[in-house]
Amino acid sequence: MRGGIDRLLLMAVLLLVGFGVAMVFDASVADATRTFNDKFFFVKRQLVWITLGLLSMTITSFVNYKFWEKISVPLFGATILLLIVVLIPGIGVSALGASRRIGVGFLGVQPAEIAKLSLVIFLSASLSRDNSLIRFLVPVGIAALLIVIEPDLGTTTIVATTAFAVFFASNAPLAQVGLIGGSGFLAALVLALSSSYRRERLVTFLNPSFDTINSSYHVRQILIALGSGGVWGLGIGQSRQKYLYLPEPATDSIFAIIAEELGFIGATILILAFLFVFLRGFKIALSAEDSFGRLLATGITSWLAIQTLINLSAMVALVPLTGVPLPLVSYGGSSLLVTLTAIGILLNISKHRTTINRQ
Repeated sequence: MRGGIDRLLLMAVLLLVGFGVAMVFDASVADATRTFNDKFFFVKRQLVWITLGLLSMTITSFVNYKFWEKISVPLFGATILLLIVVLIPGIGVSALGASRRIGVGFLGVQPAEIAKLSLVIFLSASLSRDNSLIRFLVPVGIAALLIVIEPDLGTTTIVATTAFAVFFASNAPLAQVGLIGGSGFLAALVLALSSSYRRERLVTFLNPSFDTINSSYHVRQILIALGSGGVWGLGIGQSRQKYLYLPEPATDSIFAIIAEELGFIGATILILAFLFVFLRGFKIALSAEDSFGRLLATGITSWLAIQTLINLSAMVALVPLTGVPLPLVSYGGSSLLVTLTAIGILLNISKHRTTINRQ
């Protein structure tokens, strides 16, 4: 049955994006002034990406979600091609030893971000017809392998875990679900120990007092920010950690600045806002009119929830730092654009829902 879009979801998303703009400016002002002599440098770029993202979200909210089922194969194929191209020297832009972006000025594209959405679309289309193990393992294995080669273990974890959620939602046999879950955990452990950089991050996670000048520095600065905020926070614009103490204050670590300035109360309200978005997303999945819509809504919502969980868990030292941005809030182009595009698809699915749980 056709209805209107989920307005509550839309309002929550727009509020998070607006809040993110304010916090990106707040968190980046010191770095932008020192590096570019322009305190608005990062927020101006963020506004460009938000404009593109909201335009894309508007378009995808009007495109019938079943269209994505029809183009799932070429879309996923194009994504795999981009994941290969980004590894080619001279084409993929490298930073900190990783090749993750195809550069077109500051509007560079990260294929791994596109893979989050295209893999969900491909798996939803494939598993809605036949939830066999091979239909799951082959595409996930190819995408995960190419992303981990970049290397980007954080995004690999998000992609693989989201794919697992879609497979589980497809009513796959529990024995297969358990086998994949166990194998995935072992694979993640092997990858974490396979390079000196990842081993160092793992040691830092297990023992934050280890090498406080180098590998543990980031974690300690995050914890200082969280502790400084207390219950009510230091106040908007009053963060001390953003003044070149905390690495990546506007991207991966923006939650630490939020907690420092707005305190436990502000951080809790933000988390509740995210939980509201996820609940609306899963509600849309439960009331979708067909299997593809149900799996697609489940996949999109699971991806956003998993990414948020990983980011927030790293901020409070529950998991190692992985460089994963906070959806809708952190500074970042490709991530924000793809996320808003996916939310547009989710909004379209909400138009085509059954009469169950319409409110």
